[in-house]
Amino acid sequence: MSFTIQLLETPEEIAAVEILQKQVWPGDPIDVVPAHLLLTVIHNGGLILGAFEDDVLIGFAFGLPGFDTTPDGPRPKHCSHMLGTHPDHRGRGIGFALKRAQWQLVRNQGLDHITWTYDPLLSTNAFLNITRLGAVCNTYRREEYGQMRDGLNAGLASDHFQVDWWVNTPRVVQRLGDENRHILKLEHYAQAEAQHLYALVTDATSGLLMPPKTSSSLEGRLVLAQIPSNFQTMRETDIALARDWRFFSRQVFEEAFDAGYLVTDFVYDRGSAMPRSFYVFSHGESMIG
Repeated sequence: MSFTIQLLETPEEIAAVEILQKQVWPGDPIDVVPAHLLLTVIHNGGLILGAFEDDVLIGFAFGLPGFDTTPDGPRPKHCSHMLGTHPDHRGRGIGFALKRAQWQLVRNQGLDHITWTYDPLLSTNAFLNITRLGAVCNTYRREEYGQMRDGLNAGLASDHFQVDWWVNTPRVVQRLGDENRHILKLEHYAQAEAQHLYALVTDATSGLLMPPKTSSSLEGRLVLAQIPSNFQTMRETDIALARDWRFFSRQVFEEAFDAGYLVTDFVYDRGSAMPRSFYVFSHGESMIG
């Protein structure tokens, strides 16, 4: 790596995080988490990690202590709230490196659970969170942040997955270890007779994937649900189609979770003319490798 990861603690370091937020999520400045609040969080058990290249902050991860509600009462966890990389430095593994450092520090705090949210229609984020980091998900949150005003999210319902990262499990330890995990491909799931919930067609004019009118009933132990690989481009060029995808995928994901399925993998398939992206749902098996 040509960049370094370090823990951020000083007012000067945190001021740089405030500036970087505006570059990652351009738009309404009211959505920026101010430096004084970031400092308060890290003085009370929170963590802010920065990625630097030539002494310039190019990425950060920010999280804070929290609690899960369980039948036995509150259970401590770490809530990872923000992960951002400067637009000029995306695709270099910075997000993975920041999350790996976060994983190490949270384990040192004696916690075994980290949660965060992300837009489930963003395939790049899904591949990082589910495939590379080993998080799992069975929680869908409608309008998690209400009406968002930044340049990346404005105009669309802010539905998010909340993922669970069980940091001490073999699943996660293996994926963050020094030896790269063998990433499963679409043909592996075909051999396992995974059920495809629906087939998609591409609009001949725009080249964008159209959501189907219906999907099959959930029946398989393993189920594949395809999403657009270029949803951010779709959102910028055809917001109406992006909304259609939001409402269609909302129904698919909520039905799967209600039926006892769990997201355990994400497949980014480059084997066709256009890349294809699939969520893998497993029925009740949270620790599939």
